[in-house]
Amino acid sequence: MKKFALKILIIIFIFSLTKCVNASSTTTPLFVLKPSTVIQGEPVIITFENVKISEIKNITYDKKSLNIFLYNNKPTAFLAVDLYQKSNIYEVSVILTSGKIIKNNLTVNERTKKVEPMAVPDKLGGNSSSNQRAVVSELAKENTELSKTFTGKKAFWTDKFVWPVADHFVTDEYGYTRQTGIYNISHKGLDLRAKAGTKVVAMNRGVVRIAKNYQTYGKSIVVDHGLGLSTIYMHLSKINVNVGELVKPGQVIGLSGQTGYAEFPHLHLSIRINQISIDPEKFMDFFD
Repeated sequence: MKKFALKILIIIFIFSLTKCVNASSTTTPLFVLKPSTVIQGEPVIITFENVKISEIKNITYDKKSLNIFLYNNKPTAFLAVDLYQKSNIYEVSVILTSGKIIKNNLTVNERTKKVEPMAVPDKLGGNSSSNQRAVVSELAKENTELSKTFTGKKAFWTDKFVWPVADHFVTDEYGYTRQTGIYNISHKGLDLRAKAGTKVVAMNRGVVRIAKNYQTYGKSIVVDHGLGLSTIYMHLSKINVNVGELVKPGQVIGLSGQTGYAEFPHLHLSIRINQISIDPEKFMDFFD
């Protein structure tokens, strides 16, 4: 009888131990890169499993810290690969508050960059060399101002992002080079088909940080979605919002046009993550 009881105790112990091991293996903290292989200029979404956001001390890519927020009740982060990031294999490293370090690899491949000529339109003075130089100089000033845009210390959004125009159709893709005389201008956004006066909506909840008319970018709006994420809407014919205004996803913020350095009506859309402009189409794939 004693031997039988001992056997039962041993079986119960082994079963309990197995259960603990299995539970431990299923709760191991991990994070997933989507996608894990990209080309220059593409974003990555990082999703954590089996870990609370409070247990994540730091996450870095290429030795730069990333912002963490909750999306679909999971700790999440965006990673931006610059258009001119060197192709290589990069380490994404996570340090937990427990001291545990988790690592993953991101492969960045080279993008084939097309080059197309683009003249300075007559409304900006014509395509003389002096006007080409002036346009490039003004672009640099405007980009510097955009790069200093304030961003909130929390994510203002919780729902998925939406396209800024209905039935979006890309007329000019992200990442190619526009050659204006001796100058090369990278197209770090998408041009979306939109006849003059088309309603342009906020892609998600956020705060308007810029609403003004630029010489080359035309009437433009920058919406800050917090934690370094912003959406930029350019060449508008009308601006319907003010700086500091909180906008909701789908709210009409302006009308499309061809103000600034634009030869026909359209909407230029840029999306920036920590001031790196990434391919908006790839970003929107995260929310399909």
